[in-house]
Amino acid sequence: MTSFQQARIDLGSQLRQLREAAHLSGKELAERLRWQPSKVSRLENARQTATEDDVVVWAQAVGASPDTTDDLLRQSIALLERHDDWKQRHRSGLAAIQEDMRDLEARTKVFRAFEPVLIVGLLQTSEYARHVFRKVKRLYSAADQIDAAVRVRMQRQEILYDRTRTFRFVVTEAALRMSLAPPEVMHGQLDRLLAVSTLPNVEFGVIPFRTELPANPIHGFWIYNEAMVAVGTMTKDLILRDPDDVSFYVHAFDDFAKAAEFDESGREVIISILHEYRKQPPH
Repeated sequence: MTSFQQARIDLGSQLRQLREAAHLSGKELAERLRWQPSKVSRLENARQTATEDDVVVWAQAVGASPDTTDDLLRQSIALLERHDDWKQRHRSGLAAIQEDMRDLEARTKVFRAFEPVLIVGLLQTSEYARHVFRKVKRLYSAADQIDAAVRVRMQRQEILYDRTRTFRFVVTEAALRMSLAPPEVMHGQLDRLLAVSTLPNVEFGVIPFRTELPANPIHGFWIYNEAMVAVGTMTKDLILRDPDDVSFYVHAFDDFAKAAEFDESGREVIISILHEYRKQPPH
């Protein structure tokens, strides 16, 4: 067990003790916080990392003292700022990771994401996602929760229809051509992108091969509001909160966005690739 997972177990245990001391069941606490009961269980059993917001509202609901709340907050912040080990994280379950991401997205009003070789999770079809999760499971020996992970990923996408939120996605043409699934699945995935790109609160841009890139697309990244950047590597999930780091990635995103084709021009790139997939025999 990693020190990260042990710290998460310790925090979950403390949260459970506070709930029990307040004579509340998990269901009763969830009702007070307007959460799904499963979230209380995930936090207490270290299948999800409690955020600062989670800790604050939990502490208020159980009547924790200010000193206790401050201590829990320090633990939560330390966990969220650490480099998360992907192998250990995936062993806790593919579905649990998707739940973590859904909670983070629920607190975000402005999303910006750049992906050089992969369709963004919020835009994936269920079949494309299934093929991605199969590869993740093989690489990280993740718990076999593919069906559950796909289901939660599809539920996450409901947020796209909340017009109080803004989504800006930029991908390279390589992301649309990378064969992470059979041709018929890629065909359906590109159809999905065409549909989502017309949503009023979604901007979807493609950087064509013919366009010179403003920087080396070393990795993808997500920007949540103006507060946090998530960067995934093969072995670590980096969570960056330093204002200089966030500012750097905002600037990088803007540069990639300037090179991208949006609206009808972007859809023309997608359609041209879609025609090529249609010519390929199904697997």
